Amino acid sequence: MFTNGIGRWVFPGFWLIYLLQTASGVSKHAHGAGAGLGYLIIVAFAVCYIVAIATRWTANERVFWALYLATFALTVAESFFAHEDALVFCVYIAVLTVAERTRLAPVIVGALALIGMFAPRLISSWGGQINYANGLTILLVSLAMMGFFGLVRSNVELDAARAEVARLAAENERSRIARDLHDLLGHSLTTITVKAGLARRLAERGEADRATAEITEVEELTRRTLGEVRSAVSGYRDVTLSGELASAREVLRAAAIDFTLPGSVDIVECDAALLFGWVVRESVTNVVRHSRALHCTITLGERWIEIVDDGRGGTSGAGNGLTGLRERLVAAGGTVEAGGNGRGWRVRAEVGAVPVAADRDAAATIVAT
Repeated sequence: MFTNGIGRWVFPGFWLIYLLQTASGVSKHAHGAGAGLGYLIIVAFAVCYIVAIATRWTANERVFWALYLATFALTVAESFFAHEDALVFCVYIAVLTVAERTRLAPVIVGALALIGMFAPRLISSWGGQINYANGLTILLVSLAMMGFFGLVRSNVELDAARAEVARLAAENERSRIARDLHDLLGHSLTTITVKAGLARRLAERGEADRATAEITEVEELTRRTLGEVRSAVSGYRDVTLSGELASAREVLRAAAIDFTLPGSVDIVECDAALLFGWVVRESVTNVVRHSRALHCTITLGERWIEIVDDGRGGTSGAGNGLTGLRERLVAAGGTVEAGGNGRGWRVRAEVGAVPVAADRDAAATIVAT
């Protein structure tokens, strides 16, 4: 929101309203052409500040530093027209300093705070008094923006991590499809080629009956191979338990949520595996989006699955995703339970009438890091 699109211009631009204090200083201390020049400097400073903030998030370091240095020069120039009110510029320079996160940021911010406090004392025409409010404002705004920019950086890094996960997932899927189709078609196409060549040679020798038999086998093999390819391609569109667990691993890692996942899905019976894939997808999505959890655990049994997190919980039954999940399980003769467990949120799905106590003994959970 704050690093791309119009947001990176509008949000910092809103706070330029405090430059009205500098404009008031110009109106008090300058007249005629001097006042006009003072107002022009304010506009130039505002433009430098906005563009510097925007380019900070586009990694254009050269432009940022040129504008950053320009703000210092404009502050000095404005001091001749707005006097002590030009020190408002120091607050914005401190924000730029914190945004860049340079090693010298504490030193620069401290120097700006000292200038804001003692400049009015050193220049008698500016009042001759130490202005503690200026120094305190610069320090407090710097600390607040340090936290804000830290949050923005975290969001940027999380978006980058999610984009990388999506890219790697797509790349892995393409590689997997290519590998599986190669394995699937390699033998069949080789057989078809050999039999078609044999049929041609038989036809050239006048053995029409044998050639027809070979061509018939080629036709049957082609139809069977086509069906296998269609089944394979359709399978890639389906949700699988192993695939959803792999996706959950990457999504939870990208969201900085610790996790405990099953190391194998062999324990799950085949008719339950597809349904449990949907359970994992919906539950992990909710953990990442809503729970604010620090840890998520997924446990499997032969005909049950349980997802538990230590987040803030929620309202049982809320959300279209959970409703759709219940409908899917009920249609297959299963059940879904969801609700707070005292420390977070728990989703448990079962397929078939398997005793819970007996089934828990078959669970296999391996800590994955």
